[in-house]
Amino acid sequence: MTATATTGTETATIARELVALCQAGRNQEAIEKFYSPNIVSVESVGNEEMPAELRGIDAIRGKNEWWVQNNEIHSAKATGPFIGDDQFAVKFDYDTTFKPTGEHVQMTEMALYTVADGKIVHEHFFYHMPGA
Repeated sequence: MTATATTGTETATIARELVALCQAGRNQEAIEKFYSPNIVSVESVGNEEMPAELRGIDAIRGKNEWWVQNNEIHSAKATGPFIGDDQFAVKFDYDTTFKPTGEHVQMTEMALYTVADGKIVHEHFFYHMPGA
């Protein structure tokens, strides 16, 4: 199956709805509604427990469930979207405590999403790492 071009209007609609769901803490609902079954997700940093690249909706569901189970989320903010023809970006700010260690973390990340055939087919996360 070949991906077809997505219009900027379609991208904008998906982008705005995804941000609204994330702002409401309904990230899993956003995944179910907008992600392609063949989604590719790339984290800029990976490890043995959580590889940098995951493929397929089930892997993304698992990553999101791991995040929720392992982090106490004190606050989360989604800013944007910043929209192009078939891509959009969202800035996320999180204040969390990593449950296994008790480490308090404030982080900012940018997510770049690519849309085709009315679904998000690729996401890539970039982190703000002071001092890195």
